[in-house]
Amino acid sequence: MHKDILPEEKLKILVAEDDPNLGTILTEYLEAKGYAPQLAVNGTEGWKLFSNDAFDCCILDVMMPEKDGFTLGKEIRQINEEVPIIFLTAKSMKEDTIEGFKSGGDDYITKPFSMEELLLRIKAILRRTKGEDKKPEQTVFELGNFTFDYKNQVLKLDKEEQHLTSKENALLKMLSLHANQLTDRSQALLAIWGDDSYFNSRSMDVYIAKLRKYLKKDERVKILNEHGKGFKLILP
Repeated sequence: MHKDILPEEKLKILVAEDDPNLGTILTEYLEAKGYAPQLAVNGTEGWKLFSNDAFDCCILDVMMPEKDGFTLGKEIRQINEEVPIIFLTAKSMKEDTIEGFKSGGDDYITKPFSMEELLLRIKAILRRTKGEDKKPEQTVFELGNFTFDYKNQVLKLDKEEQHLTSKENALLKMLSLHANQLTDRSQALLAIWGDDSYFNSRSMDVYIAKLRKYLKKDERVKILNEHGKGFKLILP
């Protein structure tokens, strides 16, 4: 398993948030966790800070004066294609999610949210971006009594093997990487299907049903549906 990127490394995080209370809470929380946040109170200030310093992660509020978060995200992407961007939005509309990914975002989180959830998302993104050149990508997962071999697209139980389609394989990997956590529906559709249209959403439901059928031989392993949000792969 990947180890968390250690906060002791003092990774720099740009926080662009126009709400002074939330901005202060965010920066104080991140400082307490060992990071080095810098707060911008609008998009213009955020761009100025980013242009003059090197950041390991950006947290951008979508609704900001002078320059909104999506615009700032696009400008950041023009000069840096690698830095992780997390969007904060007060809305949970599908259009905002799509716009966030189009603007170069790696993740988004809807207000109100817990500091713990935000921290977990930051760590997950930093594991991928900072640890990918040091750690091999995980391709084999233990799912209860099952062994899931992503590279060979096989789900094994004892001597039985279930060969998976490319979509089943990609979907099960995403669920496995977020085991016992919510896998966001829109993110899964955008990552695997490239679009979160109604028809692709229905298609994903079919694949989820197939995966449930494959996994039912171990009653402890379940894929739960959180209506309107996504899915959870529950492991013992």
